[in-house]
Amino acid sequence: MSYVKIWVHIVWATKRRQRTLTAGVRRELISHIKHNARQKRIVLDCLNGHDDHLHALIRPQPEQSISKVVQLLKGESAHWANEQKTIPHKLEWAKGYFAISVSESGVKQIRAYIAKQEEHHQRKTFAQEYTEFIDRFGFVRIADEAGTPV
Repeated sequence: MSYVKIWVHIVWATKRRQRTLTAGVRRELISHIKHNARQKRIVLDCLNGHDDHLHALIRPQPEQSISKVVQLLKGESAHWANEQKTIPHKLEWAKGYFAISVSESGVKQIRAYIAKQEEHHQRKTFAQEYTEFIDRFGFVRIADEAGTPV
């Protein structure tokens, strides 16, 4: 038997950073994503976000790739939200996502950070946060077809 414990912090945004994830929509969407994750054997430790993005802390299983987990979470949640008409227009996620490994000693800090998204974004926009993530972790910036960073 293999034993694997890898923590990954994932962030994904709405397409064109549309601010469609109001508090009520976000609560409903997060509840659904958590339920869906359990059904798909995705270990989703915590999930929260703000008006235009979500943060997740996951522990992928040995047979799960990060890209597949993100695809399952994003794709199914958009499909469900659009079917349920949780927002007045179509929910679309940006193509890309941000994912970074988290050390065991950093898990508590990331959990607290994810839990306090409302407070955090009173001081800093997601655009500012995104730029800081990219710079801090040395990622190369890319843009979608409209020129919007993803």
